[in-house]
Amino acid sequence: MVKSLEELKGYQIVGKHSAVKTCLWLKKSLKDQGYCYKQKFYGIASHRCLQMSPALICNFSCIHCWRPLNLMPPFENWDEPEYIFEESIKAQQRLLSGFHGTEGVNKKKLREAYEPNQVAISLIGEPTIYPKIAELVDIYNKNGFTTFLVTNGTNPDAVEEVEPYQLYLSITAWNEESHRRLQNAGLWDRIERTMKIMSEKDAKTVIRLTLIRGINMNPERFLDVINAAQPEYIEAKAYMHLGHSRLRLSRDAMPEHDEVKAFAERLAKLSGYEIKDESEISRVVLLER
Repeated sequence: MVKSLEELKGYQIVGKHSAVKTCLWLKKSLKDQGYCYKQKFYGIASHRCLQMSPALICNFSCIHCWRPLNLMPPFENWDEPEYIFEESIKAQQRLLSGFHGTEGVNKKKLREAYEPNQVAISLIGEPTIYPKIAELVDIYNKNGFTTFLVTNGTNPDAVEEVEPYQLYLSITAWNEESHRRLQNAGLWDRIERTMKIMSEKDAKTVIRLTLIRGINMNPERFLDVINAAQPEYIEAKAYMHLGHSRLRLSRDAMPEHDEVKAFAERLAKLSGYEIKDESEISRVVLLER
């Protein structure tokens, strides 16, 4: 288990509780070797995406999570959103400075990457634990960023207040019992509130289903979740056998893309959603209402 912020390799720590990290697909995009499924599905530019978290802490301990567990205890002296916004861009630029002189880097893309216009608030931890998450998202919005916010749904008041361009509810369970077993936490009543709020949101909404072979790959189980949240999109995505999840799940728990696609096809027939796209390398299928 990670015991301090210093052990986070490749992360730029921002202030007291935030972090930035360049993702694999940004690096690939800079070398013209591909781009992430979000670019394929939603049109964002991978090389201009800032991946960050305003809270290096989570209230879950999900069996499938590759990330380290909590890095810090709860506290009250939170950084201001303006500071996090400004310093997150500087942190991204520091990370990008390492690509100068790297063989195969597209220089035009690298220059553009220094001016990110997309933020994925999903790096590590639960972002809605940061008490000023709505203000932070507003600042990114006002500065021309496309904002993607990923939440576990346990802070419905924050979900109601925040106005990202695209709001994700990331979920593995389908009811209270499975939630306790797979997320090692309660709070299912809060997630149900979040689903209702999502159904009334103006933002684009997404339910991301993390699929684990032998555990939750029965699409019928998720119909109540989908009907409650009424998302514009559903992402059916394979659990990936990486990082700390390897301590809890075997490699056999990671489904192949054809299994994810079969799940999505069955879910489409049951739910009335349509399959719109897929990314085989990321083992994810997109369904649209």
